[in-house]
Amino acid sequence: MNKEIQPKYEAVSVTCNGCGNTIETRSTKEAINVEVCSKCHPFYTGKQRAASAKGRIDKFNKKYEM
Repeated sequence: MNKEIQPKYEAVSVTCNGCGNTIETRSTKEAINVEVCSKCHPFYTGKQRAASAKGRIDKFNKKYEM
């Protein structure tokens, strides 16, 4: 392999825009920003955000009430 054309593989930080969590990893990019991480994603935390869906369900039931 020609070392002159290979990208540099170095330590970078991955920052979550949702909760602000920072994870250290290695990549060819300088910095990585993500929308959700394992600390704030509902699947991994077990906390579903059903409060906003409740209003939509009630609106649907009211509209199609028999």
